[in-house]
Amino acid sequence: MTRPIARVLALLEILQSGGTRTVAELARRLDVDERTVRRYAEHLLDLDIPIRSVRGRYGGYRLAPGYRMPPLMLTDEEALAVLLGLVAGRRAGLITTAVAAAESAVAKVRRVLPEALGRRLDALLETADFTAPARRTLSAEAEVLLTVAEAARDRRPVGIAYLAGHGSASKRVVHPYGVVAHSGRWYLTGFDSASGEVRTFRVDRISSAEARAGTFEPPDGFDPAERVLTALAETPHRHDVSVRIEATPEQVRAVFPPSVAVLEPDGDGVRARIRAQRLDWIPPLLAALDRPFVIERPGELRDLVSALAGRLAERAREG
Repeated sequence: MTRPIARVLALLEILQSGGTRTVAELARRLDVDERTVRRYAEHLLDLDIPIRSVRGRYGGYRLAPGYRMPPLMLTDEEALAVLLGLVAGRRAGLITTAVAAAESAVAKVRRVLPEALGRRLDALLETADFTAPARRTLSAEAEVLLTVAEAARDRRPVGIAYLAGHGSASKRVVHPYGVVAHSGRWYLTGFDSASGEVRTFRVDRISSAEARAGTFEPPDGFDPAERVLTALAETPHRHDVSVRIEATPEQVRAVFPPSVAVLEPDGDGVRARIRAQRLDWIPPLLAALDRPFVIERPGELRDLVSALAGRLAERAREG
């Protein structure tokens, strides 16, 4: 904690554990000087929190007898936002505090939630995969997301009303194998009764979800995150790109992640299959890869690569 407000709240947390705390002890635990501890205590008094000053050799601060902080009241959406923020931030490496601190924060929020809501959030946290930090806010109706997460954990079918990207509405029953957060969206993946295949659905396009009777068993070794990334890479787009690259899969994955390219073995290298709406972002990545490659299709990509090479050569000469 570095901001004053965080330390003020930490002071309150310490005092709520009971007993009288000396100023020296509080200063040590908050990593501030004793004068600052007194200032923090004044902040709590300004908030009408009954802090008592105890004089004498073993004096310090304590809370008034019988005082308890009011219970934490959160809506389903608020609780979902808090817990997912903590868990996703920790898994993505965005929270730099100790693991114990993050786990403690999750436990404290979880402890004060109503039992039914807590169980539903537990289901989501147990089943969710996070493939990458979100570039924008994760968005989905909390009720739908919690329902499909519970069904995935309990291996129960779920009926959904779904609006596809082209505007077609349908109702279907899905065996949910998992939920995955990727690049600002939630995805549900599982067996789809309508198509008879494993499908991936955007959760924000599910208008309603309801658990059904019965149970199912997911395929052995099924990886929801890998399936979602593969499905995204295989989604039809304007351009079907094929490039043969003399490199290892690990080298290619450094610039073309699974959500972008499907890799196929090809002699001493790999063939990268990419579906894209635009081509202008691909030449810089091929240049960054710095490995021999052959563009099989489309011809337009060859022209873009040649143009980039010309610009780079011209700028190098100017330098």
